[in-house]
Amino acid sequence: MSNRYDVVIIGAGSVGLPITTYLAESKKKVLCLESNFSFGQGNNKKAIGGVRASHSDYGKIKLCQRSIEILSTWESISGNEIGWLSNGYTFVAYNEKAEKTLKETLQYQVALGLNTSWVNPETLDELIPGIEKRGLIGGTYSPDDGSCSPLLTANAFFFKSLEKGATYRFQEKVIDIVFAHGEFTIKTNKNEYVALFLVNAAGNHARTISQLAGFDCPVQPESHEAGVTDAVQRFFEPMVVDISSAPGSSNFYFYQYHEGPVIFCITPDPPIYGTDSDATSQFLPLCVARMLKVYPRLKNLKIRRQWRGQYPMTPDGFPIIGKMKENSHFIQAVGMCGQGFMLGPGVGELIVKIIDNSLSEDDLKILQSFDPYRDFKGMEAFK
Repeated sequence: MSNRYDVVIIGAGSVGLPITTYLAESKKKVLCLESNFSFGQGNNKKAIGGVRASHSDYGKIKLCQRSIEILSTWESISGNEIGWLSNGYTFVAYNEKAEKTLKETLQYQVALGLNTSWVNPETLDELIPGIEKRGLIGGTYSPDDGSCSPLLTANAFFFKSLEKGATYRFQEKVIDIVFAHGEFTIKTNKNEYVALFLVNAAGNHARTISQLAGFDCPVQPESHEAGVTDAVQRFFEPMVVDISSAPGSSNFYFYQYHEGPVIFCITPDPPIYGTDSDATSQFLPLCVARMLKVYPRLKNLKIRRQWRGQYPMTPDGFPIIGKMKENSHFIQAVGMCGQGFMLGPGVGELIVKIIDNSLSEDDLKILQSFDPYRDFKGMEAFK
């Protein structure tokens, strides 16, 4: 078989799999290279599965709205079960600073047509029976947000892409990239491939791949931990997010997965940079203490396990998506800041439009948020 392709994608994870799928669906000859032994073996299998459009930025809101449309209808259209739940998201406020941030963001979200509203403590107690109401001011509630299984979703995208003609090569690490005469030569530890376009969707390794192609991108992996309890009967619906800072953490969140366990995560403060995936002894005491203050009803659940993954972070908390000016054949789809799973489907469709030069005015507005050449001086409110 010829090693010449229309597009080569580097990375078969939460972002690379949808990109590969939609490019193959658009009749491109597509190759996805992955250094791991299978697809979804990086941060995809460490994701907790939340998918929300309730962001503070136009680009993220629009891409995640499309992701929700794709994932919420996946089973009805394709027949593949991915564990989708329209369980919603709620951001709670226990202090005036959080209240101010949430209400300001809410105005923007509503202006863009999101089904999001401010709810009082009594309504929150109906959504999350037994939530701690002492000090609870209220919160935002977005019922159209949801969740699904990262493992089942990766599996669904992988097999759909194969049906559409995509090719994968696993255990192939990219070691050199050369652009000459309008095409790339991509050298791995096993083979060489030629492509008209190259898409960087390498997650933790985004900066290395970018540098091999002659560019730099400010993506730095940041370690986060998560945990999961034993499965129990459903007793609350929305993902609960507390954006208040506390000693050792800047926020935390938890929800009940479609199969019954409660999955939880915390954002360390200060950040822990690097790719160390060993679980720590600090995570559970820190996260559980915060969870029980907000939701004491969790106290009798048995924790099954914990794990550690990475958020490939940018300085401002926004992804880097788009063509490089110096070489429009090299396309970045990196720095998802821990939100690659929820952004991935929307990003996949957008990359097809970038390559086909078929971007709409709305697409161009979306891409402004993710411009590889921005100054990175802003800050995502809900990163």
